[in-house]
Amino acid sequence: MPTLIKHSKITQDDWELVEAQAPGNGARRIVPVDAWLPESGDGLLLPGDAEPDARFCEAPLIAINFAVFSDGRGLSLAVLLRTRFEFTGELRAVGDVHPELLYYLNRCGFDSYLLPDGRSAQTALSTLAPYTDYYQASVLEPNPAHRRIRRFA
Repeated sequence: MPTLIKHSKITQDDWELVEAQAPGNGARRIVPVDAWLPESGDGLLLPGDAEPDARFCEAPLIAINFAVFSDGRGLSLAVLLRTRFEFTGELRAVGDVHPELLYYLNRCGFDSYLLPDGRSAQTALSTLAPYTDYYQASVLEPNPAHRRIRRFA
């Protein structure tokens, strides 16, 4: 069974990924973009190569599917949704999510991660915050270190 990590904790998943026409089992649903309606209250499943759209921000949850480990387009999509479109809901990584990627996913704006079967949740949790500060700007901290730290004042 997949493991959900949300806000740096292993938690129960109250959302269900469903196919386009499949009814849910009573849980809140995450549906593909071609079956999603803004007024439905459903979560939205986007492929990593989706073009971001402002209407996507009406979804309470956006799940970005990482079809393969080596495809980083979902990271760019997450940054665009958080920065350009100011999406404030839950942003979830699903698909081929490796524990080693959680640090980068977090810096790009993801706040939950659905690890597939066989992936270590403990390893994933240990990789979320390997550093205490960063030089570069990110979705989490938009100002780079040279703008945050005053020296010789």
